[in-house]
Amino acid sequence: MIHVLKNLLPYRFHMIIAWALMLIELGVELMLPFILMRMVDEGILVQDINNVVFWGAIMIGLALLSFAAGIGNSFFAAHVTFKFGYDVRGKLFEKVQSFSFKNLNEYPTSSLITRFTNDVRQVQNGVFMALRIMLRAPLLVLGGVTMAFIVNWRIALIFLISVPILLFFLTWVLKKGSQLFEKVQARLDNVNRVMQENLAGIRLIKAFLRRDHEQDRFVGANTGLMTEMKKSLRLIETSMPILLLVMNLSLLFILWFGYAEVNNNNATEGEIVAIINYALRVSMAISMFGFLTMAFARAKASAVRLKNVFIADIDLVEAVDANPSKRITDGKVEFDHVTFRYPNSKENVLSDISFTARGQEKIAIIGATGAGKSSLFQLIPRLYDVTEGTVYIDGNDVRSLKLDNLRKAIGYVPQAPLLFTGSIYDNIAWGKNDATKDEVIQAAKDAQIHNAIVELPNGYDTKIGQKGVNLSGGQKQRVSIARAFVREPKILMLDDSTSALDLKTEAKLLEAISKYECTTLIVTQKITTAMNAEKIILVDDGELLASGTHQELLKHSNMYLEIVESQFGKEEVHEL
Repeated sequence: MIHVLKNLLPYRFHMIIAWALMLIELGVELMLPFILMRMVDEGILVQDINNVVFWGAIMIGLALLSFAAGIGNSFFAAHVTFKFGYDVRGKLFEKVQSFSFKNLNEYPTSSLITRFTNDVRQVQNGVFMALRIMLRAPLLVLGGVTMAFIVNWRIALIFLISVPILLFFLTWVLKKGSQLFEKVQARLDNVNRVMQENLAGIRLIKAFLRRDHEQDRFVGANTGLMTEMKKSLRLIETSMPILLLVMNLSLLFILWFGYAEVNNNNATEGEIVAIINYALRVSMAISMFGFLTMAFARAKASAVRLKNVFIADIDLVEAVDANPSKRITDGKVEFDHVTFRYPNSKENVLSDISFTARGQEKIAIIGATGAGKSSLFQLIPRLYDVTEGTVYIDGNDVRSLKLDNLRKAIGYVPQAPLLFTGSIYDNIAWGKNDATKDEVIQAAKDAQIHNAIVELPNGYDTKIGQKGVNLSGGQKQRVSIARAFVREPKILMLDDSTSALDLKTEAKLLEAISKYECTTLIVTQKITTAMNAEKIILVDDGELLASGTHQELLKHSNMYLEIVESQFGKEEVHEL
């Protein structure tokens, strides 16, 4: 929890002011019963109106001071709380942005969203209460007991029995509550995950008539959350009656014993009134502990979850001696005996892959689904590091390059195009920080999407729905390609990014790529696309089976020949 709370350090001055105002408010509250005792004993019982007015005026003045201190405390507590939440979310986002794919696999999207929202809010609530009432409550108990002893130590002895019992009980509730609320947050993660998957696949769910199945999944997740929440709240709510029972018994004993002490002239009526007031204040503070315990337990559980993200080890970082002057100029890509397996996996996805793509050469990578083509792509921009071997770009090990220099030189179009909510223009310009309007339009033309854009009602200003839901598959692919073009990359990687395009459009697109001075790597299932490449690499089950031109592979690779025949027919192969 300390790891998260250290974000409060920039606001320590405001926190000190908040606590100082809280202490003023607390001091007044502890003094009022004492002054009331003086008013009773020196004014009311002896019918001295001057003392009644005198002590009454002091009480009114102190009450106004307490009111002003309480308002000021709330202001500074709220200021610190919201600034703290702002900073934590910012640093959390920055940390997540530095995550490798391995880290992202450990923290699902739904879990991270819960941490950004619910967990940060729970810690914020804990901070606000710490500044406003979480310290005030125990100090009120301690101060109330102390003042009761000052007033009459014999009667106040009852506090030495009741208060330790209650504090021990609350400590146990806090420990148990923290464990239960950790489970609640985990269940909330699960509900968010089910909801996220359901909303993302709502069209597929409707098409397959799987609404009942999804309803059952959600009910299961929601029931789990409800069950854990019930356990947590039942523990907290059960503690309240126990607290009140002990304190009410203490009040009854004070009244009974106080009556006897007054009759024996060992106490005054004013002292009894004061001690009862202190007992009521202590009772109120302890009854508040149930609410505070629940809030603190949730804040503690959430702080642990946030800390786990903050301290997560990033397995993919820049080398300490990475040379910032090394920049990619030619775009030559070389795989030297590369073997790769995903983290926490024992099976190789790629095994002993070696090939070279010269600068501005066009390479097609072809193979069956699951052959390792996309995994091969992820090693070039260092989305993952190789397990064995080396990936070189322009003769430099990619691990020796600054990540910014490496990735700025790459235009990457993933297999599933991802568009952001906003305009089409913004989605294309997203590929380059300082992209001009002319560059965006030219990239769209080269991607064969310009004509389709200008025919839309708002042209380039047309808003795209979440993940581009209002565009066709081919349009989304071409917008994604335009986003890569606008970068003017030295290495262009298309991961089966033309699958939704017709042959004519794809041919124009491939022709437009020739205008860019870049090395082009295309993962494809289409022989017509592979035929336009200067070299074809055939991959199967993580191994490089063959490489060469289309004609060379037809002669020397039976597997390639089978792929061609499956797409064109045996009688047409000799014409290709």
